[in-house]
Amino acid sequence: MTTRRIRTERLIALLGGAVLVLGALLFWLVTRDGLGRGEPSAEERARDQLREHIGPGAVVRYTETGRRRAVCGYVSNGGEPVIFISRPNRILLETDPLKAEFDEMLRDVCPGFLTRPTRPGGGARR
Repeated sequence: MTTRRIRTERLIALLGGAVLVLGALLFWLVTRDGLGRGEPSAEERARDQLREHIGPGAVVRYTETGRRRAVCGYVSNGGEPVIFISRPNRILLETDPLKAEFDEMLRDVCPGFLTRPTRPGGGARR
């Protein structure tokens, strides 16, 4: 009995076909965002920053999109809501010791943002 051999031309054709199939599969995965997530939205970024800064119990109550990729909103951690400003590389809270910097940034990136939610029986704090 003779041993069966694969000719070189046939082996090259098979390997070339396998490379094309794998390339098509990889292209499909990349174009459907299957290999990784894209950049998170500004609200998702703010939520992640707050959970890292405050803790896993941080609940974002309200958000507004500000200027220059900023997000302003209210967050609570079981207590009274606190104003926050989220920038791509920074998070500032109303309760931080840098109150003057917080107020200046709030006026700059979220000029129309309300400073407190309205309370029952009282008006909004300005």
